[in-house]
Amino acid sequence: MTPSDHFRVVGSDTLCDAGFLSVARVRVAAGDGHEFDRHVVRHPGAVVVVPIIANPDGGSDALLVRQWRVATGSNLLEVPAGKRDVPGEPPAVTANRELEEEIGFHAGRLELLCEFYNSPGFCDEYTYLFLATELEARTRAAVSAEEAAMTVERVPLDTIDALIATRELVDAKSIIGLVLARRFLGRE
Repeated sequence: MTPSDHFRVVGSDTLCDAGFLSVARVRVAAGDGHEFDRHVVRHPGAVVVVPIIANPDGGSDALLVRQWRVATGSNLLEVPAGKRDVPGEPPAVTANRELEEEIGFHAGRLELLCEFYNSPGFCDEYTYLFLATELEARTRAAVSAEEAAMTVERVPLDTIDALIATRELVDAKSIIGLVLARRFLGRE
């Protein structure tokens, strides 16, 4: 018997609907009949994209964005990413849409590196992480105030460990994406 055999959802109520996300109170029944409540943030899911471009030294650079994040009250260095907020849109299409919005590029090639839950202890957000290569310049199409103010930075893949060690790079999706991209490209 697995741990999930001991639990089942018996009810759910939406407590707050905040546009693209909501908060639900979920009623759970344990195998022994005991019932309890848990709160879950419902999220449409996301894509994360690690855009890679060759540098003049023969290595590879990632195109990252530096943007202000209200939850931290600071500017963070991150890979391009975004919500899966267009119903029925395949994750790869969302990935290229986000690349155009945030850095003004379209990927000729997208490789799915992994999929993951961001914070499964309280949120159902599910993320698709892509490596983007064969980049073609497009017109940047920022759709939010934060995107319009963000800057694009070219970062050599061989500096990622140092950026993590100095806390210049603290965003989990970006760390996961950059480390996996470096491994996929054989730069590790």
